[in-house]
Amino acid sequence: MKNAIKALVVDDERFSREELIYLLKPYESIQIIGEADSGDEAVMKSIQLQPDVIFLDVEMPKMNGMEVAASLQELKKVPAIIFATAYPDFAVEAFRHEAVDYLLKPYDEEQLGDAITRLKKKLKPQEPEFYSKTKPSKLAVEGDEDIHYLDPADIMFVYREDRVTKIVEKEKDYETKWTLKEVEQRLKGFPFFRIHKSYLVNLDYVDRLTPWFNGAYQLELRGKKEKLSVSRNYVKDLRKQLEL
Repeated sequence: MKNAIKALVVDDERFSREELIYLLKPYESIQIIGEADSGDEAVMKSIQLQPDVIFLDVEMPKMNGMEVAASLQELKKVPAIIFATAYPDFAVEAFRHEAVDYLLKPYDEEQLGDAITRLKKKLKPQEPEFYSKTKPSKLAVEGDEDIHYLDPADIMFVYREDRVTKIVEKEKDYETKWTLKEVEQRLKGFPFFRIHKSYLVNLDYVDRLTPWFNGAYQLELRGKKEKLSVSRNYVKDLRKQLEL
């Protein structure tokens, strides 16, 4: 994992550590290099392993997460911190320690994806603009044995189901480890629009929008029989994007 972000997961509850490590596995940019079940061990392993980021619980016996964060400021290499806790009360104090993010348990995959995106921006600043002029034109999707390069113009919609993101073309579907948020970021510059927290649609394929119930709509795509639900929160902006 060359150039991967090295992460240390700290939580006094084993199952919480295991859950977070499981949710982080799909992110190839994150390498779990260790775990700690107490504040003291977190500081010791930070010195030994020199992680780039620590996913840090707040409520721990003896030395809590805030005290750990303060101690880490004394290190030669200060890791980024993403607090991961069941308690919302410490959020203000967390950001005084310049935390990248503050995740609440039970974990939300979209929020975790946002946190990883912020972490990447903090640790790996974007290249100068002259590098980005040759924008890639294909979306790379890794299969079990190969990599598919998809033309965004051929993608009809993308959706998230059972912790898997699925990419739908006219004739074939693909699965990816990326979150829907990550796919949305990669497709920026192409005519994709979020119609629901779990759906992203290529506007070039939109054929019909019909009222459904309770302010929601159904969307029909050219070449597809199935109808997609449009959340009422997205209807107004969707119509602005579609209509002259």
